[in-house]
Parts: sequence; structure tokens; C-alpha cells
Amino acid sequence: MKIEKTTQKGFTLIELMIVIAIVGILAAIALPAYQDYIVRSKMSEGLAAMAEAKTSIAEYVATNGTWAPVDADGGNGRYGVSLNSRDGSDIISNVDILPAPGVNGQPIYIVVGVYESMWGGTGIAEFSLVGTTEADGSMSWVCQPGDETGATAASAVELQYLPANCRG
Repeated sequence: MKIEKTTQKGFTLIELMIVIAIVGILAAIALPAYQDYIVRSKMSEGLAAMAEAKTSIAEYVATNGTWAPVDADGGNGRYGVSLNSRDGSDIISNVDILPAPGVNGQPIYIVVGVYESMWGGTGIAEFSLVGTTEADGSMSWVCQPGDETGATAASAVELQYLPANCRG
């Protein structure tokens, strides 16, 4: 009697379980990173709103050689920027231009409020650009989390969600 040896075809149950475990581990690592990436990409809308205000402020200062006077409404509408026209945005809550406390506009803060619902929160968080003039008349801008003027009670945007040029 002759017994023929047959070769096994397919994968064993152990091999399949190992592959599924590896895929599960990779998904568990990749999903939070992907969600953070999506939030950071949405924050670019806030940066675009800041860029509009930053350009208007720089043009005003270059033309007039001084900061605009402080408005009674806390700065809304200064420099010809339509600040609260963000109705319908699911990302931006508000954009404000605020002077430094106690100083007539030096430095100046462009504050953007974003909805924390983008990352599972329930309130509004803020990040801002701080502009100052140099001795030669040029302007420099620094991005930072939160609103250091203390004009609002909103929390600061968490560092992991800030755009790359605001995290350093």
C-alpha cells in the first residue's frame, strides 16, 4: 500500500488570528493620529481668517504709521475687517482684534475662537496671533495658544491641535 503525502493548502487558524491581531494594533495606533490630523487640517480655516485680519492690520499700520484707535466695541470691525461674518461655520466661532490691555494697540492680538466639538469638547477654544511693530516699521507676528489679553473666558487650543507654525 502506497500512502501519498498531500500538501496543506491555506492558512491555519493561528496564522489568521496573528494577522488579525497585527491589523488591529496598527489600526489602534493609526486612528488617533488620523483624527488629530483631521482636526489640524480644519484649523487652517482659522489661520485663513487670521491672515485676512493680519493683512488689513499691516496695510493700516504701513499707510498711517500708527495703530487704529481702540473702538468701544472691543475692536470688532477695526481695520476694515469683517470679523463676525462667520455665521454657518462649523469650525470658527469668532474672530476678534484686540489691543494689548492698558496699551493703545501695541501689541495687537488677532484671536480666533474655534468649536471644541471638532475634537470631542463642548465649548470654545482660542488661539491667537500677536503682532508688534519693529523699529524699522515692519511687523512681526507670533502664533500662540489661547488669548493672553484675558478678554474672553475661552480655553486655549490644545497644542496637539494647533497648526504646525503655532506649536513651536
